[in-house]
Amino acid sequence: MTWKTSYEKWRNEPTLDEELRLQLEELEKTETGLEDSFYKNLEFGTGGMRGEIGPGTNRMNTYTIRKASSGLASFIEEQGEKAKVRGVVIAYDSRHKSPEFAMEAAGTLASRGIQTYVFESLRPTPVLSFAVRYLKAFSGIVITASHNPPEYNGFKVYGPDGGQLPPREADLLTEKVEEVENELAISVKDKSQLQEDGLIQIVGEEIDTAYLEQLKGITVNPDLIKDMEDLSIVFTPLHGTANLPVRNGLEAIGFKNVTVVKEQELPDPDFSTVKSPNPEEHAAFELAIQYGKEKDADVLIATDPDADRVGVAVKNLDGEYVVLTGNQTGALLLHYLLSQKEAQGELCPKGVVLKTIVTSELGREIASSFGLKTVDTLTGFKFIGEKIKEYEKTGEHTFLFGYEESYGYLIGDFVRDKDAVQACLLAAEVAAYYKKQGKTMYEGLMDVFSTYGYHLEGLESLTLKGKAGAEQIANILDSFRATPPSEMAGKAVLYVEDYSIGKQRNLATGEKTQIDLPASNVLKYVLEDGSWFCLRPSGTEPKIKFYFAVQSNTYSDSENLLQSLKNDVMDLVSQLVAAAQ
Repeated sequence: MTWKTSYEKWRNEPTLDEELRLQLEELEKTETGLEDSFYKNLEFGTGGMRGEIGPGTNRMNTYTIRKASSGLASFIEEQGEKAKVRGVVIAYDSRHKSPEFAMEAAGTLASRGIQTYVFESLRPTPVLSFAVRYLKAFSGIVITASHNPPEYNGFKVYGPDGGQLPPREADLLTEKVEEVENELAISVKDKSQLQEDGLIQIVGEEIDTAYLEQLKGITVNPDLIKDMEDLSIVFTPLHGTANLPVRNGLEAIGFKNVTVVKEQELPDPDFSTVKSPNPEEHAAFELAIQYGKEKDADVLIATDPDADRVGVAVKNLDGEYVVLTGNQTGALLLHYLLSQKEAQGELCPKGVVLKTIVTSELGREIASSFGLKTVDTLTGFKFIGEKIKEYEKTGEHTFLFGYEESYGYLIGDFVRDKDAVQACLLAAEVAAYYKKQGKTMYEGLMDVFSTYGYHLEGLESLTLKGKAGAEQIANILDSFRATPPSEMAGKAVLYVEDYSIGKQRNLATGEKTQIDLPASNVLKYVLEDGSWFCLRPSGTEPKIKFYFAVQSNTYSDSENLLQSLKNDVMDLVSQLVAAAQ
């Protein structure tokens, strides 16, 4: 079916939502806008389905929500009546259309006789993950676009363990979604009647209370918190869902001196005080830094809209607030967690640390120094959740900590996705630990570097929208795959790891080694000094990401090497983009 055929189907649908019809009329003024809206269907990637809000098969709207929900309904029905009775829990964040999309999903599922539970108001993604486990539901949905710009929304699906669907189940679900021939023809019963019939139930406070009780167990050293209860914390939820959960959690474990950035405290779908509601972006901390200077705060913490990512800013050696990278925060959390458990005699010898293939090797070195194994997964926290589930069954390892470079962390496995609320609590405890020693978290990071080496990482992203952009991204990957660079940053490239075929290839000898991970369109190049860079197209955004990692004996040497590696790789990418235009 061509995009014009898809468009005509929508244009001629007499029952099309009036708001979408008006938006469609605006798109009709430019063929490019129409093509981008209809040239393909939204797809499930590493985190589910995500896209701009608007009319079309490639946009988030009432009908694409119904289509995804209808596919999920078919997927559940194939599992039998018990799966339908266990049902689906649905949460949503502060974005445009999130409450409406949540109820559309609930109505679509309930119309098929599937029990649904919808939160009474916005909730963090990790609370949804917890709720699936708490209610013993068969599945979960969260309506969110995480840290994306305001024009985006999304639909993430969770399995019975509270984790995002792993590849096999995600593929089966995708098949069911693709079997829906006409999203405009999906019938949804009256939602008020479905509530009266008990097929849609509203939930909230009971789950919040249970989650908070679990959060209290995150603390490693309660006595330390009692001694440092006045640690000065500035927190911003960036207009998202984390406001109450984080404040209640910090209070519950004993931190009393918490200042919330007032301008960013309440939900705002336009995220009007920031260019991007992403704690990975340093600009998102501008207001928090102002508050920090006024309060002389020890630590600044920011969470993204659905509260699965957290950023931390601390004072450097010059007394200026700097935002730690996701890798740096992860290293501090991990080192504190393991060192304290070891000191208390509670470090499990079967413990395992889980990280992604694009996350710093510093975590592996820290874990190894405590005699623990680190296991790599593909990018996407669902793969970490999948490993936790596997080790629960086999008993081979005990989960201790999981993280990824994109500011996602998990400490307690009562949640099976990255949990910014948990991470906020542990980050505050780490800040208290170093303050008691007369140090900042930044100085603590320097201590870690001096012990394990100066690991620095970087990330560059290239956004290429629409059909032409998708073709350019594919061309970049094809070019790197067909002609691997032999040298970068003055260092020979020794290996290329092609995760699409599960092989590592020695570029000098041609020898190939198996990579025991699911297939994924990712390329990673390892240099002679252990530095590496990686290419990965986003599964949820129209962009390709480039990851970089280096290590040396001094901070300045690592900075120089990292910049050189970035320059060489991105220069080559620019040449490929220019050649394709």
